Amino acid sequence: MGGQLVDLVDLSDPGSFRDGFPHASFVWLRREAPLFWHEPTDRTPDGEGFWVLSRHAEVLAVFQDPATFSSEGGGGRSGGGTQLKDDRGAGVVLNETDDPRHRRLRSLINTGFTPRQIGRLEPELRRRTRRILDGLRGEETFDFADRVARELPLQAICMLLGVPQADRAQLGDWVDSGVEADTEDVIALDAHKKLGAYAKKLIERKRAAPGDDILSVIVHARLDDQNSQLSDRELRALFSLLFPAGAETTRNALSGGLLALLENPGQLERLRRDPSVMKTAVEEIVRWTTPSVYKRRTATRDVELLGKTIRAGQKVTVWEMSANRDERVFSEPFRFDLTRRPNPHLGFGHGIHVCLGAHLARLEIRVVLEELLGRYARFELAGPPVWRPNNRLLGLKSLPVHVKE
Repeated sequence: MGGQLVDLVDLSDPGSFRDGFPHASFVWLRREAPLFWHEPTDRTPDGEGFWVLSRHAEVLAVFQDPATFSSEGGGGRSGGGTQLKDDRGAGVVLNETDDPRHRRLRSLINTGFTPRQIGRLEPELRRRTRRILDGLRGEETFDFADRVARELPLQAICMLLGVPQADRAQLGDWVDSGVEADTEDVIALDAHKKLGAYAKKLIERKRAAPGDDILSVIVHARLDDQNSQLSDRELRALFSLLFPAGAETTRNALSGGLLALLENPGQLERLRRDPSVMKTAVEEIVRWTTPSVYKRRTATRDVELLGKTIRAGQKVTVWEMSANRDERVFSEPFRFDLTRRPNPHLGFGHGIHVCLGAHLARLEIRVVLEELLGRYARFELAGPPVWRPNNRLLGLKSLPVHVKE
């Protein structure tokens, strides 16, 4: 890529991500403009520009300073949130709140996502993975992204939230519609409304007849210092965060991880020969795929960074995918290396908003890889992979593979 600004893609346009992440643009940004003001285009939400941070050190610094870089809003701005488009309801749902409210909300959910609690799910997740693969028996070619990478995370998040497994396909379709549509598209809004309406009915059932799932616990929990329960609006918002996050991000890591293994057959064979590298392999897959490629914050005050002034109220985007390819931190960052050490990736974020489901994602990736390697002697691409155009949750819509047992 050349050094001219005109070579940069429009980061606010999902169409810029139709062929995957625009790494060439970010190589230039990290080298020439690590704090870059992105002018608005006709595709930019709210019609205003935003700051782009592309290096690991500065992305990490923003995550570590939520007082200055808010998930909620501030600096005179009436909206906020973690996506480019302002959310007028920011300050309600977990990922769009700052402490102390964020801490109180997270404390309600944390107990269901500890390593110990997640570890107890392994036998059931393994059983479900085997059943999914059993359903493919006799098929030498199938779409891994749809048939496997989509299916297990859907089943897992339904287990955790107490969602009937019979509803998972419909819920998954609504989530997919939102991810694949333009953020301001009628289709995306319709999908969001349907998910919210489903959450409302589910929450009513949990209130009347709680189970042993996380959603039931949250519905009946009381905030530690207020002795009050979450409102229906807050509960619906929480469901509309947790379900898509659980369904989509691990799906993207699984399909993107298998694609990386297929494109690097030496690494695939290394993993097959030496299962002891599985732990570092999972971390490299998360670094490589970085399913949530950016987060947005709002500056609460004027702040100097890299010789420039970020004004109070301005939008600041931090690009974890770019940070995870930062040449200053990762040796040969564009080499897929299952034994990479150290690997200080930001694929699960960092700081107070570090990914709640990181332990679950790691477990799902490991279980699926182990079961695939135990069942199939050979993997090959059976056609071109197809990306879903989304500049936030980037992943594969289709990954056709050819296998031999």
